[in-house]
Amino acid sequence: MTFEKKDSRKQSAHYKNKNKPVAHSNNQKDNQTEFKKDRKFSGKKDFSRNSDNKRTAFKPRNSDKFKFREESRLADTQAHTEHVKRKGFSEFQLRLVTSILEDVLVMHNSLDRAYAFWFNKVKIDPVEQGFLIKQINFMFSRLSLFAFVSNLKRPSDFERHVGRLTFAYCAYKDWPLPELEGEEGFDRRGLKKRIAEAKDDPLYNDGCPLWLQELGYSELKSKWDEERKALGGESHRFIRTNTIKGTRDELAHKLSDEGVVTKSVGGVPLALEVTSNSALFRTKAFKEGLFEQQDAGSQLIGQFVDAKSGERVIDACAGSGGKTLQLAASMEGKGVIIAMDTEAWKLEDLKKRAKRAGAFNIEPRLIDSTKVIKRMVESADKVLIDAPCSGTGVIRRMPDSKWRDGREHLKELRDVQADILERYSKMAKVGGYVIYSTCSIMPSENEKQIEKFLENNQGKFELVEDKHIMPSSGFDGFYMAKLKRIG
Repeated sequence: MTFEKKDSRKQSAHYKNKNKPVAHSNNQKDNQTEFKKDRKFSGKKDFSRNSDNKRTAFKPRNSDKFKFREESRLADTQAHTEHVKRKGFSEFQLRLVTSILEDVLVMHNSLDRAYAFWFNKVKIDPVEQGFLIKQINFMFSRLSLFAFVSNLKRPSDFERHVGRLTFAYCAYKDWPLPELEGEEGFDRRGLKKRIAEAKDDPLYNDGCPLWLQELGYSELKSKWDEERKALGGESHRFIRTNTIKGTRDELAHKLSDEGVVTKSVGGVPLALEVTSNSALFRTKAFKEGLFEQQDAGSQLIGQFVDAKSGERVIDACAGSGGKTLQLAASMEGKGVIIAMDTEAWKLEDLKKRAKRAGAFNIEPRLIDSTKVIKRMVESADKVLIDAPCSGTGVIRRMPDSKWRDGREHLKELRDVQADILERYSKMAKVGGYVIYSTCSIMPSENEKQIEKFLENNQGKFELVEDKHIMPSSGFDGFYMAKLKRIG
């Protein structure tokens, strides 16, 4: 099977893959779009399938109601863990988990969209929701391990054996095993032995597919092992303070009053790490535009740009505007930010987010032809090019995405990166700056691109500085380089 690709720009368009998580989970890439109650999910009403490959609805039952479900009244994640350890997943939880797994494994939808749909359709407490998301994320982060445990040849075989994934996961956790319907031929003997064997295999244990191992080692050599392990770990949840409307301490206090537990993040002055399973986008603080969800590493890119009041700044691959909003706050509403993208719907989303954030110095501009770029040559003090990339730095936030071989499009991505950098850099004034960034940790997409660009533009640009943020830091992986236009 082939997992659904993340939204990506076509080669003829020149933009960044900005598929953003939309669920209230630990999954986030650059920023996050809040739930929309009427959101369509692949244009379909029901998303799980039966054995005849027909869609079936998640039908509510009387026992699903809050007052009938013992697990729905548990206070925290630890309580949920202890409950499942003793009694196993409830029948309700198994149906919900299976529906989400089938959306991804059978329907080939992304995990983020499956979360968005099902947790909008099936309302449960944020603590229980966070607990289930954590379990499902781990299933996908170790899909090859659970395929081995389930006596399947490859992770894609789960398309025909969805039930085995939950079964193998419960066996791995030493929790009570669920019923396994329609799997009479599944050999359960040697289950513990296979689990032990898988844990001893570094690739299985770190949740690393072979293609990623080969790519990572070829690019990073001895540094890869540490980063591979980090990418197999659990992601953290970060938000960025909107300084247009308040300080980080003020935000932390307001969130605390709403039951959201946070802590400050060293080295990232506007960041808070959310340590509780809270429905952030239901909070009054979010509705008032006091914060945006954004990885701490991504926030360092905005800081690196160093946009100042009164400047003319171009965010050339703005998407829905995560970094655009950060730059607007840095400029204190003075000057102008031109947010550009080829996707009109992303710019429409940016307008809504900007209004909520109180960022009124942003001018969205759709790129519908090459003339749009040509008209802006030598017009900006700073140009941010958040280029399309393999996304290897953020894989742990999209654990379902890594089971599709990403090497097939890597050469195409490198060509697009080089083209974007060559053409969009011309929008910077002489004396201005171009900031090139990716959410990849692979040198061929990062410093190698900068080296090639400088070689092709001798006497026109010079490298001021560049930085790597690696997943082993605890943040997502990013690269950023600042170039000064000198001719």
